[in-house]
Amino acid sequence: MSSTTHPIGKNPIPRHLISIDDLDRAAIERILDRAESFAEVQGREIKKVPALRGRTVVNLFYEASTRTSSSFELAAKRLSADVVSVRSIGSSVEKGESLKDTVQTLSAYDPAAIVIRSPHVGAAQLVAGWTSAAVINAGDGKHEHPTQALLDVFTLRRELGSLDDVKIWIVGDVLHSRVARSDILAFRRMGAAVTVCAPPTLIPRGVEALGCQATPTLGGLDEADVIYVLRMQRERMRDSFVPSLREYAERYQINSARLRPGQLVMHPGPVNRGVELSGEVIDSDQALIGAQVKAGVAVRMAVLYELLVPAPVLAVVA
Repeated sequence: MSSTTHPIGKNPIPRHLISIDDLDRAAIERILDRAESFAEVQGREIKKVPALRGRTVVNLFYEASTRTSSSFELAAKRLSADVVSVRSIGSSVEKGESLKDTVQTLSAYDPAAIVIRSPHVGAAQLVAGWTSAAVINAGDGKHEHPTQALLDVFTLRRELGSLDDVKIWIVGDVLHSRVARSDILAFRRMGAAVTVCAPPTLIPRGVEALGCQATPTLGGLDEADVIYVLRMQRERMRDSFVPSLREYAERYQINSARLRPGQLVMHPGPVNRGVELSGEVIDSDQALIGAQVKAGVAVRMAVLYELLVPAPVLAVVA
């Protein structure tokens, strides 16, 4: 007789989270289910669990961030991890230290995970090759932002029960949005139909290859169950992609005149109030923006847990 061991579950979570493509549907659902349990913990008087006690999580942010950086820090602390937060401003990066040297320096602390946000596409993938820690992509240039997509799916699953056959329109600056790419992949993987809508200059060439449709006008917006609105990312624009923000708002702003009853509105934040979204829509009951922000801590706790806590095994006697 011999014995072997097998992880519980057929779809293990990968070692790193660089892209939504790293996760199949079963893995996404496993993370979301874990997030549900952590969301329940957030309602308790004592919000900490000891899952990562004695382990270190490094947050390495080369771009400004409020929601993502604060929720990752809270997530790690509520799992009882030690947290080291590094910003490019005020660190040796300002003195010219390279990303590789920074990562190797931080690796001396023996971190369990490094959360990296960078303006450069592929930065998270590079970091994964320089450290033994698990690497989580918190946004790399215009590429991806996988944990934002996971919290968006979590928010919608709580609201709708399932994303199967849900029609989602993503409206705005698709070209410069890492959230758009991750959301398209995640929404499609969970069974939704996705349409992206933007001025032609802000629709990436070949975006349909991700499994979505593309349109330059809001005609047909009524068919959407969910409207996911993107910010005009002027900090990433080197050319004039639209004549003016005023003209953009006239043609693409989601306001009460364009929103039908029953449609849900989402936005990854920060919102340019009065540009891509009108004030009355932001403050309406149809907006899930607050729920998205609230979901961030529980979902990022789930990601850290699934990457860092070994799965139990079953002994199988043959």
